Parts: sequence; C-alpha cells; structure tokens
Amino acid sequence: QVQLVESGGGLVQFGGSLRLSCVASGFTFSNADMSWYRQGPGKEREFVAAITSNGGSTNYAGSVKGRFTISRDNAKNTVLLQMNSLKPEDTAVYYCNARTYVRAYNYWWGQGTQVTVSS
Repeated sequence: QVQLVESGGGLVQFGGSLRLSCVASGFTFSNADMSWYRQGPGKEREFVAAITSNGGSTNYAGSVKGRFTISRDNAKNTVLLQMNSLKPEDTAVYYCNARTYVRAYNYWWGQGTQVTVSS
C-alpha cells in the first residue's frame, strides 16, 4: 500500500522559513520521481518543485525558484522542501507526489500539509 505522509507545515511570518518532509512507503522510493505541488485558497493545484529518482536533477516553478529547495534521502525514503523567504502568496496546502513506473506511470498523492504565511 503506497503511502505519502507530509509534515512540517504551519504558520510563519512573511520572510520566514519552513521545511516540509514527505515520508514514503509501499513502493521502491529510489525508483520514483518526486514532486511537490500546492493548492492555495480558491486556486487550482499547481506544480512547485520536482526531483528525479537519483536526485541528479531538479526543477522549480518560476514563482519559487531561488527561494525553495527540493532534496531527497533515498536511504530514508524522504523528500524535503526547504522554503525560505516565504510570502503570503505561498499560503497553500502542500502535497507530495510520487511518480512510479510499472508497465505505465502511476501517480500517488499525500494528504497535504497546510502552510500559512502571515503578512
């Protein structure tokens, strides 16, 4: 059974930092590309950052580039999102996503963790 469990969200002031964690189980983590998405109030879910299975390549949305850093620890089945210089517009529920491949691509989602940035 695939599980993605996010943690680390909370309330932070403008300019502050948070680190989100996502612990995965139920699949071979080191074979999965991992991503973070977010959904703000009244908005559609949007891409934030991604990292390839071996951690060799990362990709970021333009709105977070230079402020957020995605990383992973395959020994701990964990993907992290370090968020610095937070802005009120970063307020959203942040979701961890795993892309695995078994005859076809499969996509798995965590339950989300709330991040609120006050001005």
